[in-house]
Formats: sequence, structure tokens, C-alpha cells
Amino acid sequence: MKNLLRQYRDQAGLARRLTELEAEVQECRSMNLRVAELTDLVTELLVPLAASDDPRVVEILERYRAGVSDPAGPSQR
Repeated sequence: MKNLLRQYRDQAGLARRLTELEAEVQECRSMNLRVAELTDLVTELLVPLAASDDPRVVEILERYRAGVSDPAGPSQR
């Protein structure tokens, strides 16, 4: 009887944890979508600037490129 009760509690705990994980996955999906939208916006803004000959724009873009790390790492290029 104790085994049956313990098994039931374990299953209830797993179901609760699964529900929590599903909510966390949905939150991550929403955040990734927002990051993608912001990336698209930044790209739309930077592409015309990158074609500019304005020395200030060139300097800003160089600083940005120097400060951004490659998430894939140097071996993935």
C-alpha cells in the first residue's frame, strides 16, 4: 500500500513538473520570437547605415562589431 501511495505522489509530482516545464518552454518561445523581431528591426535600421559613408556611422558600426561576440565561436566560421 505504501508503494502504491508513493508511486501516486511521484506521478502527481511529475505531472506538476511537466506543466511547469511546458509553461517555461512557452515563455522561452515568446522571448525568442521577441528577440527575432528586434533583430529584424535592428537589421532594417543598420543595413542602410552600413552603406553610408558618414565617418560617424563607420565608427559606430566598427565599435559594435568589435563588441559583439560570435555565438558560434571562431571554430564555426
